[in-house]
Amino acid sequence: MLCPECGAEVVHNAVYCHKCGERMDLAQQEFPLEGAGATGAVSEYAATGGGRGPADADAPRGPRERFQEIAADRQAAKDEPERELWRGHFCAKAMIGAWVLSGLITLVALIVGIVIWKGWFWWVAAIGLIALWIHQLLKYAYRRWNISYQFTTQRLIHHSGILRRVTDRIEVIDMDDITFEQTVLERLVGTGTIHITSSDRSHPELFLRGIDNVKEVSEIIDDTRRGERRRRGLFVEQV
Repeated sequence: MLCPECGAEVVHNAVYCHKCGERMDLAQQEFPLEGAGATGAVSEYAATGGGRGPADADAPRGPRERFQEIAADRQAAKDEPERELWRGHFCAKAMIGAWVLSGLITLVALIVGIVIWKGWFWWVAAIGLIALWIHQLLKYAYRRWNISYQFTTQRLIHHSGILRRVTDRIEVIDMDDITFEQTVLERLVGTGTIHITSSDRSHPELFLRGIDNVKEVSEIIDDTRRGERRRRGLFVEQV
């Protein structure tokens, strides 16, 4: 090891030069040891990011790093284009109970008319049956055209009204729980009612009635809700 001031040979790791008194430890920091060993040490120092060893790479991240990652994920979720996942309305199969009841009433009226075989009864039965079926058809038309739904990767859009149209939105991140209900007849045709509870002020509870393929639709909504909360760094049980 040579002194950078006078060139005298000094002991390795000496603090001062014994000849000129030059301080050696500062010189070592500014001018690393010559040779392959020093070059390898410098290369390792640079490769590990300023003295961070391989064990430091797996060290727990601090609050600042976690915050930056969450902020980046939220920004990425915000910048993600909105995509439509499902669109629906009241399904005719959801009125299976009303259709079955109307059919039974019609069948009984025909049987009674054949047994009695009175002209006045046929007129009364015909008027009553026509009114019954018109009532059921109007009820179905109102339910179908009065309410419609559109679900995207970011929100559920709820349209209601025929003459006066009202549009409400529930953000996916605000949804707390998704369940669905089915009667015995609805289970036969695959329809039902989806119940959404959320922190939305306008619709803390929303019932989507008469939905076809209710199980698949509820799973789409719930999976999207869970995925959105994971992207924003929230636990599913939070909020």
